[in-house]
Amino acid sequence: MPMVDRVMAEAALSPRELDIVAAAIGPGGFTGIRVGLAAARGIALATGARLIGVTGFAAVAHALRRKNRVRSLNGTLLLVALDSRRDDLYVQVFVLDTIAPLTQPQTVLPDRLADWVGALAGSPPLLIAGDAMGEAAAALEERVGFDVVPDSAPDAVGVAAAALEAARSAPGEPVRPLYIRPPDVTLPKPHGIAGVSR
Repeated sequence: MPMVDRVMAEAALSPRELDIVAAAIGPGGFTGIRVGLAAARGIALATGARLIGVTGFAAVAHALRRKNRVRSLNGTLLLVALDSRRDDLYVQVFVLDTIAPLTQPQTVLPDRLADWVGALAGSPPLLIAGDAMGEAAAALEERVGFDVVPDSAPDAVGVAAAALEAARSAPGEPVRPLYIRPPDVTLPKPHGIAGVSR
């Protein structure tokens, strides 16, 4: 919150001048996503701004276009690979020209990534970005032709760019966290209460 205050002061904006509050909704750690969304909801509620949620995948895709880091090549697919902090990768594929999602976000093990990508649309040109770009590129090295975009982790510029695009093209929808895999922690199974003999 102190960083938000500093940014607002440097921009000479009052809270009531905010039109949109953009927040990353995941994938990521359970606590970080919940805390970030709670803060964003609080700011939006207090200022009357519209809250827009952005996935890490969309943030990467829109940042690439906004920063002019890629040329839009007709028919090229963009594979965004994000670090899951597990053996698998969080992945989503976009049509590069329009930044339209071709797949839903999901997890894929590196040794299955080439088959998964190959099953999408044959073998169109492929661009790989995201903070797990290196792992994805290594997994595809022997079987798929591609180019990579280094230093393309999700960032605030991408979240803002994706939120502005969403504000123009979509009606307001409830903002919910994106959890690709089920939780690792579950409630304990109920145990029967042992009978007491008298």
